[in-house]
Amino acid sequence: MSEDNKELIARGIELGKTVVHYGWVPLILFIGWNSSNPKPNLIKLISPLA
Repeated sequence: MSEDNKELIARGIELGKTVVHYGWVPLILFIGWNSSNPKPNLIKLISPLA
């Protein structure tokens, strides 16, 4: 495998790690919100004062 391919794969892995790192909690919150019945308003879900 050439050095360019290795570098491209390494960049892809780093990008994937970043996406998973910052997207995990919002994904879990969305899945929980989407499967709840009745669905709360998004404002009430995000803001502690609402």
